[in-house]
Amino acid sequence: MASMIYHHDERAARCIAEHYEQPPLAYVHSYGCQQNVADGEKIKGVLLDIGYGLCDSPELADLILFNTCAVREHAEQRVFGNVGALKKYKQAKPGLIIGLCGCMPQQPQVVDKIRASYPYVDLVFGVNRIDLLPQLLTEKLEGKKRVLLEPGERPEVVEQIPAKRDSSYRAWLPIMNGCDNFCSYCIVPYVRGREHSRKPQDILQEFRGLVEAGYKEITLLGQNVNSYGKGLEEECDFADLMNLLCTVPGEYHIRFMTSHPKDATHKLIDTIAAQDHICNHIHLPVQCGSDRLLKKMNRHYTVEKYLGLIDYARKKIPDVTFSSDIIVGFPGETEEDFQGTLDLIRKVEYMQLFTFIYSKRAGTPAALLPDETTHEEKTERMARLLAAQEEIAFKLTAQQVGKRQIALAEGPGRNPGTVNFRLRNNLVVEIPCGMEWAGREAMVLPTGARGAMLTGELAL
Repeated sequence: MASMIYHHDERAARCIAEHYEQPPLAYVHSYGCQQNVADGEKIKGVLLDIGYGLCDSPELADLILFNTCAVREHAEQRVFGNVGALKKYKQAKPGLIIGLCGCMPQQPQVVDKIRASYPYVDLVFGVNRIDLLPQLLTEKLEGKKRVLLEPGERPEVVEQIPAKRDSSYRAWLPIMNGCDNFCSYCIVPYVRGREHSRKPQDILQEFRGLVEAGYKEITLLGQNVNSYGKGLEEECDFADLMNLLCTVPGEYHIRFMTSHPKDATHKLIDTIAAQDHICNHIHLPVQCGSDRLLKKMNRHYTVEKYLGLIDYARKKIPDVTFSSDIIVGFPGETEEDFQGTLDLIRKVEYMQLFTFIYSKRAGTPAALLPDETTHEEKTERMARLLAAQEEIAFKLTAQQVGKRQIALAEGPGRNPGTVNFRLRNNLVVEIPCGMEWAGREAMVLPTGARGAMLTGELAL
């Protein structure tokens, strides 16, 4: 896929400087996944590049941008509710610019709804148009009433978009965008488009810059990182890419998400085992423990194949831990199907689970499937799932007590005078110490377990 370079828009910067007596302020709020958070950082970087400042309150803003998520219909309705609440800000400050961007505007019906029902929304653009934001703002400031872009795919990847990162020690690094899997319950391929992998050298350049800037934890992002490399001119799969990145000298560690089990390989697991920079935690979404439902979900693997990957990883990677996504109540789920899911989580023993009761998503094949299971049944199954997972997590957490490990200080703990340190296996240890540790790695000693949370001390 072709790539192009982002360039500073002098016309936009000049237009903004002439329009405002002092640098205008922008309020940017991102919903949804880590990929959206990374996009939000680029939006902030572009705004800073053309003369905006940033603020944490919509009341202070001259520009309000909601960077949206389309994965769940409930989340979309919440966004529309929040957009509705912005009307009062527009009435109080007529010159305020309000915009909606991200995944939701990649759906034609969303753009139509904004056009018809939210006349005070000035800007609408999709997830792949961040680099065009200066141009869109210029059109608005020069007199165009509304700038509403229709959804569409881009024929190129835009590199070197500036980013204002939310952390000084943890960074998101997108390596690809889009998805080719078309899981029957998922809207992502329809809003983010088909898979496009960035060139390895472009990723390496950005990665090296992050390491040199002192970032300690770098998370590689993609809707399916395991399929990285498809369509590239040079042969480079995800394992090759991680090996390439690990040649960069420095003190850092690498995480990645999200992985699709159908594309996870022994080569990938061997790479994680061989590279000290890569964390020994794997997020491998399984969704359910029923082959019958996995087929209906269009997941392209079986429970047996999935467990084979888990077993291989356990043999190759010392102290590896796993997390996963689980959907309860997918259309047609029986008690037998659900028991298969319970059996699976007990066999794998996940450190963490991200669980969801199935929610119909208009525009996906699963939305057309008959669903005779009541909400009460789904809720009861979810309660049983959470109880089983809690028992597993508490056991695994307790096993960490007494093991000295390297961890990264993230921020304030739950209790005053404490700091949360995240272990390479993704568990958190709450340690009494000062915030001067934030963003630094240290050897820690877990001394106790409080549910799924560890307590401990510095082991200097």
